Amino acid sequence: MTTTLERPTDTEVGSAPTRAPRKPIRWGNLAVLVILSVGLAATVLPFVWMVLGAFKTKAEIMARPVTWWPQHPTLDNFRAWLFEFDILRPFFNSVFLAVVTVATTLLFSSMVGWALAKMKFPGKNVIIVIVLATLFVPGIVTLIPQFVLVANLGMVNTYWGLILPGMVGAFGVFLMRQFMLEIPDSLLDAARIDGAGEFRTFFQIVLPLCKAPLATLAIFTFMGSWNSFLWPLIISQDDSMYTLPVSLALFSAEAGGHGSDFGLQMAGSFLIVIPVLILFIAMQRHFIQGIALTGIK
Repeated sequence: MTTTLERPTDTEVGSAPTRAPRKPIRWGNLAVLVILSVGLAATVLPFVWMVLGAFKTKAEIMARPVTWWPQHPTLDNFRAWLFEFDILRPFFNSVFLAVVTVATTLLFSSMVGWALAKMKFPGKNVIIVIVLATLFVPGIVTLIPQFVLVANLGMVNTYWGLILPGMVGAFGVFLMRQFMLEIPDSLLDAARIDGAGEFRTFFQIVLPLCKAPLATLAIFTFMGSWNSFLWPLIISQDDSMYTLPVSLALFSAEAGGHGSDFGLQMAGSFLIVIPVLILFIAMQRHFIQGIALTGIK
């Protein structure tokens, strides 16, 4: 009787397994990557140029050929904004306006969204349609009626005049309503059975579940309020009520002043952008989660 010897496999002798063949390059994916890279560069490069230009002297910015990296970095532009110009008052106005606008928008938008999502009352569907319709109305169309209303209320050149038009918005109401539709009714019924009223249910049950959309709405509202230019310019009658964007624009438009000092302008723009970047970095996880989850069935 003869026996045959089988050749041991590579795995049995301890050799490394053979590598899987490489997947062929998909030119469609490569084209999308190239297009996205170009779009990213077009978005980021102006911001990088602004940040680097804030540390350059006026002579270096105007010099040719253009240099990206500062040859002689300086903080004079920032010192001028902090000590030479009165930036503290516009900074306080911008911070106060943004904080109050964010707080009121989160409160009122979540309340209205809660009512439209979970309560039953006559005319509910009509109100939802009206809220959605206002999203398609350009803000410039309502600018004059808003100013006339605020002027008739005696709020021109006041903080109330700055804050009142932005205390609640259709976008915030729609965002909160879409998220609150996903909250189980059984959870709310259990809270009511335990004796919780509508306000207690809203503040202790609903709002803790809405951290993601609240963070998303907070970022959008803060950015809109912080970068707001036209409304503060119209409603403010003197420089004591100017916000940072208005002060920077008027500084740049000064005839015979510093309008051509691009280093100062870039430093001022960089100071305006810093709070928005800090807020986004601190809340980016909730922001992305809110965008991903809101409205998903």
